[in-house]
Amino acid sequence: MSSEKLNGSLQTSFKNTVATLQFGHPASNSFPRKLLDRLTAEINLLSRNEAVSVIILQSEGSKVFCSGASFDELLKVQNEEQGTEFFSGFAHLLNAMRNCTKLIIGRVQGKAVGGGVGIIAACDYVLATPESAVKLSELAIGIGPFVIEPAVSRKIGKVAMTEMALAAHEWKPASWALQNRLFSALYNADLLDAEVENFAQKLSLYNPEALLEMKKIIWEGTEQWESLLIERAKITGKLVLSNFTKKALLQFKK
Repeated sequence: MSSEKLNGSLQTSFKNTVATLQFGHPASNSFPRKLLDRLTAEINLLSRNEAVSVIILQSEGSKVFCSGASFDELLKVQNEEQGTEFFSGFAHLLNAMRNCTKLIIGRVQGKAVGGGVGIIAACDYVLATPESAVKLSELAIGIGPFVIEPAVSRKIGKVAMTEMALAAHEWKPASWALQNRLFSALYNADLLDAEVENFAQKLSLYNPEALLEMKKIIWEGTEQWESLLIERAKITGKLVLSNFTKKALLQFKK
């Protein structure tokens, strides 16, 4: 596989004042660190773009929205510093989404695992399909959803988050995600793109100052995430070095 494919893809397109940000990776839209950093940088750039009022965040393909962290890179972690650095990528991305001055609409066309669930939770509004099952599988590989937990718990509550985290081998159907407010609405796959665009364009017609103030209110009380998510990355970075995790990752790859 070429280095370009290994690093994944990231594209931004514009229609009126709506920016559509699309990421992709051949390994089920997983995130190597370089792609995480590129996505974070692009969200920060769009946040400063006065010509943009709304962001649509989506991924390539039809079956998987995001499968979380790159297992290949996780297996290469050799020490706690490297582990913390890797998982800090998700911390920086979630903080960029939280601090973004634009409302972010998630378009979820398929399954999401681990970090992918965290990204969904960090969106301000999410439209998905009935095929968009979700799972927090981290405990099954010897770590835990520590970095993304604040985002997930904020969206669906501690009880539902705990249910997902402890049932690490269990897929939660899209109907469950809708009931627990991870998703805002469900649409059949053939209608999803039109519904996402329609909602985004309507939202973009509102007063930009009102949208910004709404964004601030939505994320009130999360200021401590700048340090909290990095502390969580340190926990995960240590656990990923365990023999349990190394063996589990190799088994998952098979």
